[in-house]
Amino acid sequence: MKPSKPLLIGLTGGIACGKSHLSQALKEHGVTVIDADQISRSLTAPGGAALPDVRAAFGDGVFSGEELDRAKLAQRVFGDEAALKTLNGILHPMVFEAIEQAIHDNHHQPALVLDIPLLYETGYGKRCGAVFCAWAPEATQLERLKERGLSEEEARARIGSQMSALEKAKRADRLIITTGSREESARAIWNIYQETIRRHSIV
Repeated sequence: MKPSKPLLIGLTGGIACGKSHLSQALKEHGVTVIDADQISRSLTAPGGAALPDVRAAFGDGVFSGEELDRAKLAQRVFGDEAALKTLNGILHPMVFEAIEQAIHDNHHQPALVLDIPLLYETGYGKRCGAVFCAWAPEATQLERLKERGLSEEEARARIGSQMSALEKAKRADRLIITTGSREESARAIWNIYQETIRRHSIV
């Protein structure tokens, strides 16, 4: 018998722990994934609903004309706890309103994966019937962030702005270690997803 509401599966992990790759792997299997980062980017894209509040809080210096300069905004907030709290205070209510709408719009699905980097930090993990966590050691996180063009100082600031990857791993129901190949990680997340669906008797 199918449940009356979809099973909500949280997918989280520290920055550069491979969560986005796991999310993509599930999408390729036809799983409905609600992506908090994607929602956030749409809110801060040209014409996005969050831009007026971002400009009011941080000024014209983080904009290039009418377009948000994401790199300048990142430099402004990472390493500055108060500034990051202000930005999150603008974005998080809008993001979670959109997530709730997406859950409502997909209520007919047996399960939905909520790809939310700050799942535990925002308390949204309580909404989930199961949580999967991508994990990699800090040295790997640093290496991956440097490959994206960040300095070591910038990379450490990004990592330090979140709950530690290890703490997230401890809280999660299932852990996917992403230090192997992308193919291995993709197989692991799909197997764990299928096991979770079976355990919750979703057919």
